[in-house]
Amino acid sequence: MTRVDSYIDWAGCDLVERIPGKVSGRPVARGTRILADTIVQDAELGSPLEEIQENYPDLSLTAIQQLISFARSHREQRVPREFCSITIHGTS
Repeated sequence: MTRVDSYIDWAGCDLVERIPGKVSGRPVARGTRILADTIVQDAELGSPLEEIQENYPDLSLTAIQQLISFARSHREQRVPREFCSITIHGTS
């Protein structure tokens, strides 16, 4: 079975920023140190929006909904590099 990871390109999301040296340059909710991916993962694991907002009170419910919506529409599927190599066996 091939493992496929999803990747979200946050570049077009105004709610997310990447600052070198801030959380290792990973995408965070603007003005916070909250990883954007964490918000999305919490939602995907079934956490209610209100619970996510309680856990991250610096984010409004609207901002959380917008992050999740952006992620769903900008998700790309990536197959890990170790599964990308192709071996062609010669024939005689």
